Amino acid sequence: MKEIVVIIGGGIAGLEAASQLLKLGYSPIIIEKEDHLGGKVANWHKLFPDMTPAKDIVDELIASSKDSNIFLNTEISFINRLQDSYNIKLSNGISIMTKYILCTTGFRLFEAEKKEEYGYGIYNQVITNGDLEHWFNTGKDERIENSSMQAIGFVHCVGSRDEKARNSQCSKVCCITAIKQAIELKEKFPDAQIYCFYMDLRLFGKKFEDFYIKAQKDYGIHFIRGRVSEVSENIEGKVIVKAEDTLAGKPIKVTLDLLVLMSGMVCNPDTHKMAGMMALQVDSDGFLKSHDNVFHITSSTKKGIFYAGACTGPKTVPETLAEARSAVLDIHSQIISGQ
Repeated sequence: MKEIVVIIGGGIAGLEAASQLLKLGYSPIIIEKEDHLGGKVANWHKLFPDMTPAKDIVDELIASSKDSNIFLNTEISFINRLQDSYNIKLSNGISIMTKYILCTTGFRLFEAEKKEEYGYGIYNQVITNGDLEHWFNTGKDERIENSSMQAIGFVHCVGSRDEKARNSQCSKVCCITAIKQAIELKEKFPDAQIYCFYMDLRLFGKKFEDFYIKAQKDYGIHFIRGRVSEVSENIEGKVIVKAEDTLAGKPIKVTLDLLVLMSGMVCNPDTHKMAGMMALQVDSDGFLKSHDNVFHITSSTKKGIFYAGACTGPKTVPETLAEARSAVLDIHSQIISGQ
């Protein structure tokens, strides 16, 4: 009999894990609360730094995991720990018994309206990175006027590295995402001046620095180091941004047709709900706490419970996929050793 492995979350981590489990001869079950697979990446337009269409990645992952048992529009009602296994009750009334659970519950974007000083939900021309990706994909957002974009701004670190937002951690991908989105907007509005307001740029990945240099040299995007101190709106409905250029040592004021807030990654509330059911540890940053041993970063302290992807912290797409493969190897090792 094939061993059943339950994957909670049908984003890219869950799909990649399912694909690898199928290759090893196991029977993965994917439980996804939304009506589609692919998670947040399915809502993205292109991926940094090579501008690969996100849809291509998601479609490939779905195709490679299609032989899994997949439950969409389904949530976890409760999980009971038995002697050597777990009883998982789903919202559709089905119960599943398994010894192995892989949590790939992902993240959510910080709620930008909590940073009232930036005007999201107050001023019409202030949007988030998530809103912008939706527009890239659909072309539908009344706040973005195709014919009148002459100046656009980005605010980095919204809800990240911010004690007032109760999140002192870096969201890891916001800087490079802002650069990607700025390039995409410049391609759509070649005459627009685009400004990125940042604390400091954290570009750690392969070719990320090249991407940043390209944004400046080839696209003329302006990078201004300094926190935005005030956002307001003029009588014409344009956004007025005040900041301090800390490199030039002087205040700056710009009038924008659109302001994009780079909301950071925070832990998905459903992850906390699930953690409570299984008494899993939550780290100081609000994400799930993986095993302290560096050799077991995809393992929890609970037998049979594993993690992959952004449920334990901000990750890039390559990191997420690599962690999913690592988690599958950890599960496989436990199964063949009879643990």
